[in-house]
Amino acid sequence: MGQTEIMYDINSIVIAVLLLVAMGAAMRLGRVVGKRGAGHHTDESKSQISAVQGSLLGMLALLLGFTFSLALSRFDDRSRAVVDEANAIGTVWLRTDLLSEQRRGEAKSLLSRYGLTRFEAGRVPASELERRDGLVLAAEEIFAKIWDIAGAEVQDVGGPAAVSFATSLNDMIDSLGARDAAIKRHVPEPVLFLMFATFVLLGCILGYSSGLTSVKAGFPIYAMMFLIVALVFVIIDLDRPRRGIISVDQDPLRVVSESMIRAVN
Repeated sequence: MGQTEIMYDINSIVIAVLLLVAMGAAMRLGRVVGKRGAGHHTDESKSQISAVQGSLLGMLALLLGFTFSLALSRFDDRSRAVVDEANAIGTVWLRTDLLSEQRRGEAKSLLSRYGLTRFEAGRVPASELERRDGLVLAAEEIFAKIWDIAGAEVQDVGGPAAVSFATSLNDMIDSLGARDAAIKRHVPEPVLFLMFATFVLLGCILGYSSGLTSVKAGFPIYAMMFLIVALVFVIIDLDRPRRGIISVDQDPLRVVSESMIRAVN
């Protein structure tokens, strides 16, 4: 995946639970500290703490909105990449009919294997990285054989039909690269760490304010905590392809690969 990502291999639910526990502990600690220092605060200093609390809430809302938008955009890119690759494979399949009879059958057979391999690669969990890399390599090897067929067709037969087949193959391999690149793009971890730090700090300030006023955190505070944690979970889950609850729909590739296999058989 290029650079090492600390949180990518940790389950999304575990991260959400740890975040909830961290904020609860921060609230508890802040309340204890607030109670001890309550006698040293004036009304002005208490209002200042309230202002800081409101500012942190606004900052957290901004970070959540920005990160959710970024994660959703990445998810949409991956979904679009699946459709684009399925369309590219389908186009090549249609143009195999333009090949000479001696090469048409082999090209169709190889292409049906290629489509199935790409579909299987999209279903492999992120934890099985070696298996997925093997499927990607297998798809590239099948593509090389189809490209050899296209080259031989252009040399022996030539004409616009052979050129259009080769052009569609180029689009197909480009869609493979685009889809694999989309899978590897995530929300930058520093953004997530900043969001988590703001979350925990907000819990500490809420607890501190509760300790100063001797008013225990009520249901609205805990409801807000759970809502934020749930949103964080959705953000992380959206940002992780091939794992978690939310996954990219692979049906476009499945439909294309199954239709090609039926036609070959």
